[in-house]
Amino acid sequence: MLAVINYGMGNLRSVLNALAALGADARVVDTAAELGDAEKIILPGVGAFGDGMANLRRAHLAAAIIGHAKTGKPLLGICLGMQLLASESTEHGQHAGLDLIPGSVERIAPGHGLRVPHVGWNSIKVIQPSPLLDDLEAEPTFYFLHSYHLIPAQGQASVATVDYGERLVACVQRANVFGAQFHPEKSQRDGLRVLKNFLSI
Repeated sequence: MLAVINYGMGNLRSVLNALAALGADARVVDTAAELGDAEKIILPGVGAFGDGMANLRRAHLAAAIIGHAKTGKPLLGICLGMQLLASESTEHGQHAGLDLIPGSVERIAPGHGLRVPHVGWNSIKVIQPSPLLDDLEAEPTFYFLHSYHLIPAQGQASVATVDYGERLVACVQRANVFGAQFHPEKSQRDGLRVLKNFLSI
């Protein structure tokens, strides 16, 4: 069973529509108990880090997600969901994350006349092999919308980057835990390929 977590912060309909287009059997989950038989988890999200973590803890989902990851089963965080995988965030204060991808979430400071948030279509550069990014073109293009970005500890989890005044992390992987800062569900062909790759892991 593929579980898509609902914690009041996600763009669930877009994610579910993209998964349906791929023929995936996805179930919306909003309690920890429902995660028990999940083979894969997608953690989408739009909004502030602190609110997201508070909602996950309130529903006892934070501990359940960590437990799922520790079993070796695949987990994919999307946008805010990727950021929540980090150890901490400085968005509107200091907040602890799920700590599945060691690192910190910091505000984008691109300069060069660029605005925050980073919004719109941008190409990524794959810097390390990852099954999440298999069978993509040399510089695939995805839709981004974010003001904060994940800085993995020592950069070890980074598998793809995006240029926005500086090099930002676009995708991460640590063993069975994956993250995409962009929105694959809104990124047409390339986005569907990423989701299909996750379904195949």
